[in-house]
Amino acid sequence: MEKGYDFEGLFVFDMANNHQGNLNHGEKIIDGVGRVVQEQGIRAALKFQFRNLETFIHPEFKGRDDVKHIPRFLSTRLSEDEFSHLADKVREAGMIPMATPFDEESLGLIRKLDFEIVKIASCSASDWPLIKEVVKMGRPVIVSTAGLSITQIDNLVAFFEDRKVPFALMHCVALYPTPVENLQLNQISNLCKRYPHTTIGFSTHESPDYRHGIQMAYCLGARLFERHVDVEEEGFKMNAYSSTPEQIRGWIMAYKEAIAACGPENRAPASEQEASSLNSLKRGVYAKRPLNGGEALDREDVFFAMPLQEGQLESGDWKEGLVADRTYNEGDPISSSIAKHNLSHEQRIKQIMLQVRGILNEARIAVGSEFTIELSHHYGLERFREFGAVIINCINREYCKKLIIQLPRQKHPYHYHRRKEETFLVLHGDIDIEIDGDRRTYLPGEMVVIRPGQWHKFQTSHGVIVEEISTTHYDDDSIYQDKYLRNIDRSKRKTFVENWNKKLF
Repeated sequence: MEKGYDFEGLFVFDMANNHQGNLNHGEKIIDGVGRVVQEQGIRAALKFQFRNLETFIHPEFKGRDDVKHIPRFLSTRLSEDEFSHLADKVREAGMIPMATPFDEESLGLIRKLDFEIVKIASCSASDWPLIKEVVKMGRPVIVSTAGLSITQIDNLVAFFEDRKVPFALMHCVALYPTPVENLQLNQISNLCKRYPHTTIGFSTHESPDYRHGIQMAYCLGARLFERHVDVEEEGFKMNAYSSTPEQIRGWIMAYKEAIAACGPENRAPASEQEASSLNSLKRGVYAKRPLNGGEALDREDVFFAMPLQEGQLESGDWKEGLVADRTYNEGDPISSSIAKHNLSHEQRIKQIMLQVRGILNEARIAVGSEFTIELSHHYGLERFREFGAVIINCINREYCKKLIIQLPRQKHPYHYHRRKEETFLVLHGDIDIEIDGDRRTYLPGEMVVIRPGQWHKFQTSHGVIVEEISTTHYDDDSIYQDKYLRNIDRSKRKTFVENWNKKLF
């Protein structure tokens, strides 16, 4: 499912009532936060709160000061012209103007001032009359989830997905300020797992000097962050959960430290420094007795000891049957050159199956050992990472079910089926499917039907798991465009793996 808007790495700074109903104070907040945003090189939105106070508050309560929030709302109102002026200041500071509407009437002001993003506050996240009007605007929406049940959040997600409105969810706790023991940061990872195609954020109200919260939130999967902001100025009292520009600077720097500490999402090769550190503790292979060049070695001919020397065979690369490349005296280090790095047929299969197990684990899909595993390698195992797929055959009767797994950047060539009709349902990853010349990208939850006689091919950028439901499979039913594939025996482009768990070890 496409997000349609890039929420990741966006910081939302909520001015709320911190402008205190004073235009000059609001300008100082925007200027102070804007300088930090420019200095730190981040994407940021400055958020206002809109209420049409003529209709938002019941007439009988407007003159009373015994009802929470009403006196503050009335005393801090700004005019439309003043909000327009502040919105221009936000743009001049390199930030995105954004607003939280608390009533339907305020949506007109958002349209008039052309605010890019709409925020739904936690107290409005179950206010369906308002939510339905917000969605009609078609603008990106960020929803805070404080106090909502998981069923209510499910309902919101389904609603926004059905309307195809770009949205993000914010974990939030509606305590002002929020004690550390009440942050409930594990809810971030729960939201990430439950809604894997939705950006999850952290809207925070803890003490402005507490910087570990944003670091833990990032580590748990939050990619969108929100804080209340204010500036210290005589005559204006700051609340206990709003941050000054200097505190915002420290907060952002803590976020950047978390990114640096977490490192890349994918596992990269060890750095030279790390490899050197590990090698200093590894064992090398040494001759246990004098050896002749060309002699086949077994375990009794060598011993393992540190240090591992430059160019020496390490213990982890030892295997029976290696051949000595020259004469060795007792105690000499065995050269690493005797280990051939060309993978055997069995080693290639094991490598492929380990990668397949990895992508299944990532998608949290369990596959029992009773299924037949089919490696479809159209141009040989050597080119499997370029052309091919792994097919897990689950059942084949009057109906057929398979799981098709492709590793990153794999392709499957043009072919059609004489008899079989297939339905592909994407479970994980991405896949480009071309049918009779028309190509489209499919993402998790999307489905396509391929009818008999339709030419089709597919490929993936990042890896994919597809559930195939079809009519009965027949081994002679695939007709390839490539004459080479059409003419070779099927057994030449297939390898079958049974009891694959045991095959790995």
